[in-house]
Amino acid sequence: MSASRTIQSLAGRVAAPTSRLQAVRCYSALARAARVSATPAVARPATRSATAVPARTLKTLEFGGSKETVWERADFPKEKLQQVFAKDTMAVLGYGPQGRGQSLNMRDNGLKVIIGTRKDGRSWKKAVEDGWVPGKDLFPIEEACAQGTVIMNLLSDAAQGPLWPVVKKHLTPGKTLYFSHGFSVVYKDDTKIVPPKDIDVVLAAPKGSGFTVRRLFQDGKGINSSIAVFQDASGHARERIAALGIAIGSGYLYETTFPKEVYSDLVGERGVLMGAIQGLFQAQYEVLRAHGHSPSEAFNETVEEATQSLYPLIGEKGMDWMYSNCSTTAQRGALDWKKPFYQVSKPVFQKLYEEVLNGNEARRSITKNGAENYREELEKELAEINNSEMWQAGKTVRSLRPENQ
Repeated sequence: MSASRTIQSLAGRVAAPTSRLQAVRCYSALARAARVSATPAVARPATRSATAVPARTLKTLEFGGSKETVWERADFPKEKLQQVFAKDTMAVLGYGPQGRGQSLNMRDNGLKVIIGTRKDGRSWKKAVEDGWVPGKDLFPIEEACAQGTVIMNLLSDAAQGPLWPVVKKHLTPGKTLYFSHGFSVVYKDDTKIVPPKDIDVVLAAPKGSGFTVRRLFQDGKGINSSIAVFQDASGHARERIAALGIAIGSGYLYETTFPKEVYSDLVGERGVLMGAIQGLFQAQYEVLRAHGHSPSEAFNETVEEATQSLYPLIGEKGMDWMYSNCSTTAQRGALDWKKPFYQVSKPVFQKLYEEVLNGNEARRSITKNGAENYREELEKELAEINNSEMWQAGKTVRSLRPENQ
């Protein structure tokens, strides 16, 4: 019997009074036990001789009726990465989550990597802890720029503008300028970042945090990333950014443009990835609490069941599968209520996209994140979330998960 049919069969036997919750948990446990991934894991490439020439596996795939080119890890095994970048020094500016994850992955892939960050600052100390040696592969930002042939600007968006004069004077002909977000180039009227015409300008944007970039690489897998070419002075920028996208720890690469990467990224962060989801969590939690539900019940029904049971299954098998494999009560309610939520939220997303497109959102970010009291104000806003009853209740609920016992 197929896993899906097994799940449906067993879920149908769950007692009626708590059928929805028990059925969903039953589905979650059985699905994990009979996991069949829709996207195959990316295995570590087999060891090859130094002279081996790997077969090209560049693919054109169909995504909902549209065809796109996809690069994958097998296109650039470790030996080929070392050949492509044999004459290069990768100068990573900034050692935040992305700088750390990408630089460590490139180092493990055998590339020559140096770090540029503020001497003796928090990031500098973290780099030393990770094995980077001052004067050998850890330098102040300007010295790293002078040595690098591929300058990987992974400083925060707010810091890139003020430090641009330092970076720009080292962008001599033949070098490559790399980003993981096209923000500074796309919003050049506000950042004043205009790259010289005689260099390649590229980006690889991992679809996740730097922590995930590093963890998946260490697990022998790879994160999805977008790649784009803004300027191709060498005539080889497309293949070099594909190779670099794999070198930083990607498993699959999807081609886009600098503007499209920026617009989708800013909308996503403010929308369903973080902003909208926190707003929805908070709204449902507060309604449940106002009607007498306990903090633990409100949190379990709002966050815990979503993140620990439903979302992983949606990610693995899709929303259509989830709708087909939940209790009839949950199914009917979800089908009836998805439209009102859609009707309310779509105008908000349309407004959000307009604000991203016209640059207002970028200007707000630059102004707030560049303020002298930025860190103090940020801590206040983060503390408001952290100290809320919902997320305080969440700390207790998370501590009771089986893996934390």
